[in-house]
Amino acid sequence: MLAYRVNYYSGIIIYAINIGAYYFLWQAIYGDKESLGGLTAEQMTSYIAVAWMARSFYFNNIDREMAMEIKEGKVAIELIRPYSYLLVKMMQGFGEGLFRLLFFSVPGMVLVTFLFSLELPDSLSVWALFFVSIFLSFLINSEINLITGILTFFFLNNEGLMRAKRVIVDLFSGLILPLSFFPGWFQNILSSLPFQGISYLPSMIFSGGIRGSQIYEGLLIQGVWVFLLLIPIFFIWVRARRKLEIQGG
Repeated sequence: MLAYRVNYYSGIIIYAINIGAYYFLWQAIYGDKESLGGLTAEQMTSYIAVAWMARSFYFNNIDREMAMEIKEGKVAIELIRPYSYLLVKMMQGFGEGLFRLLFFSVPGMVLVTFLFSLELPDSLSVWALFFVSIFLSFLINSEINLITGILTFFFLNNEGLMRAKRVIVDLFSGLILPLSFFPGWFQNILSSLPFQGISYLPSMIFSGGIRGSQIYEGLLIQGVWVFLLLIPIFFIWVRARRKLEIQGG
């Protein structure tokens, strides 16, 4: 990723521009109001900034990589190698995410703090809980990607599902709009889905939207979904290996 320096440095600038656009948008939406959806204007700015920073960590394309390997027949070689194919994909995504977090998000966040007013956590424990939360968000998002990728074994061409999944995750995870801005009945539906654990909960921890015991409740929700998503992965993977059909190679 560092080999293409222009892409790397321009990516940091684009990150700052993106946050800047959201900053002025929400400043206009708030106007003279002190708070909306349980967040002050300063908290909203921090929420948006950290939501996109966290996305650079938890986001990965392992579902697309799996789909391509299945279509090209390369997955057959992967399956006979002496390691867990799904675990390798998860670790590849983790390595890429860790790089983007350290060398892309952190410099971008530093740049944004000089340009806009952000409310940063004033407690080391909150920072620690936030990093635990974004790690759990990486696991949840990656597990959803694994499920999407494995379904290629059955659908053969999974492009439409992957595009739909990306839109659903960005919208319902709270990346574009905090979940507290949705109607109450829809919030109840989203609270029973894993998407809140991807962006909304880590961003609320960082911005101070939730405090004290609410933080631990959020981490518990994320941990439960990390475990629950392993169940469909296991059963779908068992079926998928029996249904393997190579189209290329």
